[in-house]
Amino acid sequence: MKKLHRIIILFCLSISIQQIQSQKINYGDNSAAGHYVQTEDAKLYYEIYGEGEPIILLHGGILGYMDEMAGFIEKLKPNYQVIAMATRGHGKSEIGSKTITYELKANDVIDVINAVTQDSVTVLGFSDGAYTAYKVASLFPNRVKKLIAIGAGEQIPGLRTVNFNGPIFDPNNEIWTKKKKLMPEPERLEQFWKDMQHFYNNMVASKKLFNSIKCPTLVLSGELDRNAPLATVIATYQMIPDSQLAIIPNTGHVTFMENFDAVWASVKPFLNEK
Repeated sequence: MKKLHRIIILFCLSISIQQIQSQKINYGDNSAAGHYVQTEDAKLYYEIYGEGEPIILLHGGILGYMDEMAGFIEKLKPNYQVIAMATRGHGKSEIGSKTITYELKANDVIDVINAVTQDSVTVLGFSDGAYTAYKVASLFPNRVKKLIAIGAGEQIPGLRTVNFNGPIFDPNNEIWTKKKKLMPEPERLEQFWKDMQHFYNNMVASKKLFNSIKCPTLVLSGELDRNAPLATVIATYQMIPDSQLAIIPNTGHVTFMENFDAVWASVKPFLNEK
């Protein structure tokens, strides 16, 4: 658990730095770019920036939100139509009433995509967002042009234990006080944590899923990522038929906040490939 706490603290500090660097636009709470789509059980929030080929960005889980994707939005919006989505239970998106699964989250993504475009899109996801991206590509192959998955390796029950406790998960601390101001259902936060803890500890992302992904895929990770250890990331790369692998040296789970330039140096040429 000490290792997990160090990862979480680094994640939070990195988010703070990223937010300071991107104060010009309040990503995740920008009414000028914000939109909602109603699914069967939840209203979901997203923002649109730029014009061009569509690319949807999926942030990390629990502590994550679209503001962590600020660096990607800034780089992409001059040439792409960037759809930054708040996944259910995060920021301005509702939690909904259905049991969380990656099938449900993938359908959420398609609902947002359909609200913006009927074209195929590139999907870029980090951590929980990357696992969702894998599922979108598997279930909706005609809608995904390319896939970029950051910090998400093979996962089966027992490989890791997720436990949302400790000071960082005090709902009254400064981090969550700020986050709850955006949430439409802040009173459901702690139950959401319990549900997501159960979900993460029982999720499966393995051969059946990865073999089913047919679009060009970039699997990217920090060398020192403890949430998605290097061996699991390499295994994922080996199981996706049309995939490339990028490992960023001396970085952890939030590799794009620790060394964005190196991450972008891998992402940009992949996006430009025809």
